[in-house]
Amino acid sequence: MAQAMHPKTSGGSLFASDGKPHPLQDTLMAATLVLGLLAFVTAWFHSLSLLTSWVGLVGIVVGAYTQYVSVTTRERFLTILGLGAAAIGFFLGMAHGGLFVA
Repeated sequence: MAQAMHPKTSGGSLFASDGKPHPLQDTLMAATLVLGLLAFVTAWFHSLSLLTSWVGLVGIVVGAYTQYVSVTTRERFLTILGLGAAAIGFFLGMAHGGLFVA
């Protein structure tokens, strides 16, 4: 019962629930969130459909790789939020004009 006397405290990175730093995963997770947010926000402007669809596509690819290499639950949770926002932006960008200028 030694674990009851010494509770596990997390140290290192804010997003590492196992107490170890994960700089690559944290950077990729932040990039996925930023790309997802950018794709989601620009999706509401029809004139930005080219930017929206490309940023959404890049966000989906980066998010998929981040999900593959993620270690902790916090990283996976925030990556899924970014992936969802990027996917919504991508699909709305495709509906408004697509990846290429016609």
